[in-house]
Amino acid sequence: MRLLLALLALAASRPLARAESHWCYAVQAKDSKNCVAPDQWGGQCQKDRQSPINIVTAKARVDENLGPFSFSGYDKKQKWTLQNNGHSVMASLGNGATIAGGGLASPYRAKQLHLHWSRVLDAGSEHSLDGDRFAMEMHIVHEKENKNEAQDPKDEIAVLAFLVEAGSKNEGFQPLVEALSAIPKPMMSTTMTKSISLFDLLPKQEKLRHYYRYLGSLTTPGCDEKVVWTVFAEPIQLHVDQILAFSEKLFYDSEQTQKMTDNVRPLQPRGQRPVFRSQAPGRLLPLPLPALLAPTLTCLVAGFLR
Repeated sequence: MRLLLALLALAASRPLARAESHWCYAVQAKDSKNCVAPDQWGGQCQKDRQSPINIVTAKARVDENLGPFSFSGYDKKQKWTLQNNGHSVMASLGNGATIAGGGLASPYRAKQLHLHWSRVLDAGSEHSLDGDRFAMEMHIVHEKENKNEAQDPKDEIAVLAFLVEAGSKNEGFQPLVEALSAIPKPMMSTTMTKSISLFDLLPKQEKLRHYYRYLGSLTTPGCDEKVVWTVFAEPIQLHVDQILAFSEKLFYDSEQTQKMTDNVRPLQPRGQRPVFRSQAPGRLLPLPLPALLAPTLTCLVAGFLR
C-alpha cells in the first residue's frame, strides 16, 4: 500500500512539474530557476542518436547516391508569416515547396524554417565543421510525403541545414530581417511586407551539390530521433549588421529583459553513426599526380632531344 501511494503521488506531481518549468537554452538557465537547461531536457534528448554534431570532413565517407536535390516551389515568392516562438524566429511555409533526390527515400514537403544564432560570430551555429562553428544556422524543416507507419520513422523529417557566415549584405534576407522589429516578444507574429522565395535565402543552386548527411534528431525537446540531416558545405553570407539584428530585436521574455541570442543546443556525441558526404562537383585530380605529370614530362623530354 505504501508503494502504491508513493507511485500515485509521483504521477500526480509530474504535470505540475512540467507546468512550472519549461525548456530553455543554457544562456537562459543562468537567470531562471524554473527553466530546464539542455543537459536536463526530457523526451528522447538523453538518447544516443542526437543532434547537432561536429562533422569531421576528412572522415565523412563519399556516398555515390547523394546526388543533386530537386527543388519544387522553392522559387515561389510569398509573404511569409513570422513568429517569435520564444526560442527562435519561425516562418510558416505552407505546403507549396518540396524536395526530392539528394539520396532521400521519398519526396518531402517543406513546413517551416527557423534560425539559431549568437552575437559572437563563431558561436551561433548548432553544427560545426572540423570544430569550427559559424555565426548562424538556418533549418528548413520538411515532412516525409509517403509515410509508412510500419517502418522505423528515423527519416520521417528531413532538415536542410545552412551555415551562415559574416560577409556582404544579403538582399534576399533583408525582408525577413526587417520584419524582426514587429515580433520582439514571445508568441508575437507578423506578415512580411515583401514577398521572397526560399531560393532568395540560399546559395546559388549549383553550390548545393556538396553536403553532408547523417541520421539524428530534432535539436529541441523532445529531440525525437527521426531526422535525416543534410548540412550544406557552402555557407550563406549575411552582413554582420543583419546577423546582429536577430540578437538585438528579439527577446526570450515578454518583459524584454533577456535578448534572444545563443539559442543553440550543445554538440552531441556522434557515437558510431556514419557521416556521409556527396560527391563534390567536378573531379579534381581523378588520377594520382605522377600519372598526370608523366605524359607532360614525356613530351618535354622528347622536345629537348629533337
